[in-house]
Amino acid sequence: MKRWWLRPAVRVAAAMLLPLLVPALITVMIWALPGDPASIICPRELCGDSTDVLAAKWNLDGSAWNFFSAWLSAAVQGDFGNSWRFQQGVPVIELLSDAIPNTLILISLALIPVSLGVISAAGNLIPAKLDPVLYLIGLVPAVVLALLAAAVVELTVQAGSFSDTARLARLLAGAAVLGLADGVFSGAVTGTRSLFTRENQQRYVGVSILRGETALSNTLPNVAPALAGQLRARTLSLLSGAVVVESVTRIDGLGDLMWGGTLQQDFGVVLACATCFALLSALLLLLQALVEVFVAIHIRRAPVVKATA
Repeated sequence: MKRWWLRPAVRVAAAMLLPLLVPALITVMIWALPGDPASIICPRELCGDSTDVLAAKWNLDGSAWNFFSAWLSAAVQGDFGNSWRFQQGVPVIELLSDAIPNTLILISLALIPVSLGVISAAGNLIPAKLDPVLYLIGLVPAVVLALLAAAVVELTVQAGSFSDTARLARLLAGAAVLGLADGVFSGAVTGTRSLFTRENQQRYVGVSILRGETALSNTLPNVAPALAGQLRARTLSLLSGAVVVESVTRIDGLGDLMWGGTLQQDFGVVLACATCFALLSALLLLLQALVEVFVAIHIRRAPVVKATA
C-alpha cells in the first residue's frame, strides 16, 4: 500500500494523453498513405487545379505536423471545421451534436444487461452450470445479430421507417445486440463470478462471516478496482461494437458517422469522431482511477481489529 497512488496516477496520465495521441496517430496514418492527402480526397485527374486550392483550404499542403497543430488548436476551442465530403460544408460540430446523444443512449441501454449480469454474478444468482449457454450466446458476432435486428425492425415499422417509434426500436434492438453479442454479457457474468470466487477464499472473509457479517460487504471494497477495470473493458467493447451496430441498424450515432466519414475519405469527420471516442475512453480511465483512490482511502482508514487472547 506504500505506492497505492501509482496505478491511479498512471491511469490519469494515460487519460490526459489519449485524446492527443489518437488524432495524432490518425494524422500520421493519413500522411503515410500513397500520394498526398489532398489528391486522395480529390484526385488531380478529376479536380485539376482545385486540388491545390482544397489542399490550402484544409491545411493539407504542408507537413503532417502543420496540419495536426492547426487542427488541434481549433479543436480545443470546439471548432472541428466543416465536413469535406460526407456532408460537404456542414460544420462537423453539428454532425457530432446529432450523433453523440444517440451513441450515449445506445451504450447506456446496452450497459443495462451488462450491469444486471454483474449484479447477478456478484449475488451468485446465475449458477455456473448456465455458463455453456452464456458462452454460446456470446459466440454470435455482433454483425450477425445486428443484421437480424435490423431486419426485424424494418419488417415491424415498415412505412414508419423514419418515425420516432422506429428510431426508438433501432436503439433498443442495437442495445440488445451490443449487450449480448461478442461475449459481453457472458464475460461480465463469468468475470465477476471469478473475481468474487477467488476473493471469498481469503481467510478474512471466513472470519467476517463468523462475526456475523456478510461476505459481500467485506469482499466488495477489495474487488471494486478490478470490477471497475472490467466495466471499463466492457464499455470499450460496446463503443467498438457501436460502429458496426449503428451502421447496420441505421442509428445516426458516432460510430455510423465515423464509418461514413471513412468511406467518404472525410478525414476531418474521422478525426473528430476518433477524438470523441478517445475522450470517452479517457473518461472511463479517470473513473477507474477514482474508484481505486476511494478504495485505497477506505482501506487505509478502516479500523484495525486487534486479536484478543
